[in-house]
Amino acid sequence: MKRLGWMLLALAFSVSATAADLREAPADEVGMSAERLDRITAMAQGYVDEGKLAGVITLVARDGAIVHYEAVGNRGVNDDRPLEKDALFRIFSMTKPITAVAAMILYEEGKFQLSDPVSKFVPEFENLTVLGDDGVIRPAENEMTMQQLLSHTTGLSYGFNPADAVDQRYQAAELWSSKDLDELTEKIAAMPLKFEPGAQWHYSVAVDITGVVVERISGQTFDVFLKERIFDPLGMEDTFFNVPEDKRDRFLPNHTWDAENETLVQTGSDEDVFVGYTNTTLFSGGGGLVSTTMDYLRFCEMLRRGGELDGVRILGPKTVAYMATDHLPGAINAGGAGERPADALLGNGFGFGLGFGIVTDPVAARVMGSAGEYNWGGAAGTVFWIDPVEDLIVIGMIQLMGSPWPLRAEMKTLTYQSLTDLQAP
Repeated sequence: MKRLGWMLLALAFSVSATAADLREAPADEVGMSAERLDRITAMAQGYVDEGKLAGVITLVARDGAIVHYEAVGNRGVNDDRPLEKDALFRIFSMTKPITAVAAMILYEEGKFQLSDPVSKFVPEFENLTVLGDDGVIRPAENEMTMQQLLSHTTGLSYGFNPADAVDQRYQAAELWSSKDLDELTEKIAAMPLKFEPGAQWHYSVAVDITGVVVERISGQTFDVFLKERIFDPLGMEDTFFNVPEDKRDRFLPNHTWDAENETLVQTGSDEDVFVGYTNTTLFSGGGGLVSTTMDYLRFCEMLRRGGELDGVRILGPKTVAYMATDHLPGAINAGGAGERPADALLGNGFGFGLGFGIVTDPVAARVMGSAGEYNWGGAAGTVFWIDPVEDLIVIGMIQLMGSPWPLRAEMKTLTYQSLTDLQAP
């Protein structure tokens, strides 16, 4: 069965790679219903009308054809200008798949093996420690590997849990005030791990360390590597860590939800959670990028086609298929609610690959979809998924920190109900 699954996944990537260039097309041309796709717009408009979101951009593409692309609402709750499709969003953890692709470019060039210890490239990680359940800090027994770095099984953390002893250290370290990735690395290496590398899945700053590895191997700063090796080749002209001055008028404000007063609250657009977006030198591979819906579609379409877009090959199809395979040894549960990226709900039909969440069982996941879908989201509510079985890419863009709304699940239902012809048997 495993071999059959690999064959089907490889076939899906092979077929996708031959698809026509990105274009807009009638939904019925690719086996979808335009009338049913309009339900996505109605859902988004409902959130706006109820004051739960300021604005929403939704996009659905199938087999290289854009069949749904709508912007509803305004730029911000305090900015009543209409939301435009070229708006710039903080994509936060949707930066992570881009960082994983950057690393795998170097992997394909033979610059590292997944079994390599991270300390081979980041000497600061040579003598890591682990905080035991007994409160004692001991030397780590196992080396952290590159595979663990890319699959969030390192023992690193994020500092989200104020009751956790390791996370308290992360908060005290003020990681996001670091001037660059080298300083960030020194702070992280000085703190104990939550568990032995490889023991379990835990969402963490591992992808920021992946960016460090890319810098150390390539000899380029991470922002330059991404621009030269991914953004420029793919025509992603609106994706960056620092928003250029001539594009700042397109950069949206962020929002929070005031649950007590049941109202949307607009926050700033220049300085933000984790990093600033105008003069930062801390290039966070875990959450620092700003992008547009169309730029992210170009990145996703490259992956859907097996690593190539418009005649430019970023990765080989076998590499993309390997990244989109569950790399966890078994079901690992993670809690959470809403649209925060930590809500991968690992186990219960979900796994994790190299840079992506993976749907392993749509029935267990309790939402329509396909086994083999790979996906992720961002802290401000941005979401995407790629379905290699049905040749689908779906992107949803909002700016609301810790969104309590089930936007992802609703978009999945409304996308899959609009299919009239299935690729899968």
